[in-house]
Amino acid sequence: MSSQENTIMLLQPGALQQRTPMRSRCDVTMDAIKSYILRERLQPGDLLPTEVELCEAVGASRSSVREAVRKLEGLNIVNVEHGRGTFVGSLSLDPMVETLAFRSMVSVGKNFDDLKDVVELRRFLDLGCADEVCAKVKGTEQPELGALVDAMVSSAERGEDFLYADIDFHMGLLDPLGNTIAKQMVHSLWLVHMAVLPQIGLAPSEKMLDTAEAHRRMLDAAIAGDAQMYREAVREHYRPIESILREHLPVR
Repeated sequence: MSSQENTIMLLQPGALQQRTPMRSRCDVTMDAIKSYILRERLQPGDLLPTEVELCEAVGASRSSVREAVRKLEGLNIVNVEHGRGTFVGSLSLDPMVETLAFRSMVSVGKNFDDLKDVVELRRFLDLGCADEVCAKVKGTEQPELGALVDAMVSSAERGEDFLYADIDFHMGLLDPLGNTIAKQMVHSLWLVHMAVLPQIGLAPSEKMLDTAEAHRRMLDAAIAGDAQMYREAVREHYRPIESILREHLPVR
């Protein structure tokens, strides 16, 4: 059964009993607890029933519920506070970051397809947000983003990286959209990118200044409300790192 099918079944009555016997009891119970959270419309920080009440609500044994809760806690779906109870978790993307980062680091030395995919997905997201960013930022003053660009350019001219100014810039551009998921996804992919780069051992690129200046063109285009110019600046932003991956790293 695919993960999509599992998700679709979550809200169906009797979903716990309908599971295929090939799935572990823990997995079934995890789905049942998620189904309960959805049915009750619980939000991050809301208190779940006691263990005994939860067992009755999902039709599972205490051992199954305990194991399921432990796994759900690792996914940030629930949060156990000893002495207080079990709460709906933050539902952050941290587990995805850890998995993607580890997967990409494992592939270092064999191939770099995963890192290339992460960089490509970052570019896709930046391009996809172009119209919305330009519509929101058009005609505004952005002194903080301008200062970040100046800092990136100065760092590049000294041959230094500007990793944190880079992500702060992208987060700042997304702020006006009010899309928390988009910001989490972009930030998560950046964290994966930064976790993997030290494993590669690349020296700072002579093209860092091109990347820094591309950020300025992104900001200028956003303020001008020119989505086409913004997308071209995004492509310029990613060309140096994509060129490095293409020219200097082995592929299968």
